[in-house]
Amino acid sequence: MKTHKVQIVSHRRLLASLLLVIAVATWGTQVAESAERRRRRADFPDVNIVRDVTYKHVNGRDLQLDIYSPKSITHPLPVVLWMHGHRWSRGSKEQRPPFNLMAHGYIVVSIDYRLSGEAPFPAAIEDCKAAVRWLRANAATYHFDPDHIGAWGHSAGGHLAALLGTSGGVAELEGAGDNSTYSSRVQAVCDMSAPSDLLQFYETVSSSNDGSGRRAKSSIEQFLGGPVEQNKAKAIAASPVTYVSKDDAAFLIIHGENDSSIPVSQAEEFYNKLKAAGVDATLEIPKRGHGVGAPQYASEITAFFDKHLKPSGSR
Repeated sequence: MKTHKVQIVSHRRLLASLLLVIAVATWGTQVAESAERRRRRADFPDVNIVRDVTYKHVNGRDLQLDIYSPKSITHPLPVVLWMHGHRWSRGSKEQRPPFNLMAHGYIVVSIDYRLSGEAPFPAAIEDCKAAVRWLRANAATYHFDPDHIGAWGHSAGGHLAALLGTSGGVAELEGAGDNSTYSSRVQAVCDMSAPSDLLQFYETVSSSNDGSGRRAKSSIEQFLGGPVEQNKAKAIAASPVTYVSKDDAAFLIIHGENDSSIPVSQAEEFYNKLKAAGVDATLEIPKRGHGVGAPQYASEITAFFDKHLKPSGSR
């Protein structure tokens, strides 16, 4: 009996110790997060940040966005929607969006979208389109200019931005509900290091035996919901190149010549098709890899958005 009581006391002490450790760890995480948020606010003293705004309800949860705007707004400003990358399977709106645009009279909105491990195509593009519709539905509240909305992303985020730019009016990609009376079209797209033809991209990486090729193949399969051989129609439907037409958004495409993750031929062929259709498109091919270096092109990107998102006389 005495031994049994000792064991009970020991178990209770162990449990109490574990709870204390968990409490301290949780508190430490909260402090770290709070400090990080304070640091981010300090980094951008002239920026007003509204976080965790729900733009869509889907499958029992909220999809949210963050709004970064100049503190002093006297009239509606053009908006640039930022989509994070990471193979459609990781990442969040917390990844650094292009803050430099706020100093040039833009509002930047960074969104979360359903990742491929949660829901395959067309979930992610449905969410991006819902975000654009939400911007227009809430333009008066947040000082958005509903007639001048751009999209920007790198890698998988660039793919979603490009798909927004070419698939305006494609009902099959709109999704259900959520401000459905508003348009999901955008007027300008900055597409960095992104795939544009998933079927061709898959065929290219399938012949590769290196780690990058295998990861790309796996990412495409997860994004589409299965092997491309059984999902060719999905691969075509998920490709920005599929929908190219003369009324597409203007494009600035930046893709590294030495990109070992996504071949530069994806950008070249996409650009050629856009130009053939009469779309205002520019292609930059730096001697870089997958990380092409947005700061290097900051002035060009700003000038591109200025040209297409700022009404005459407001630049």
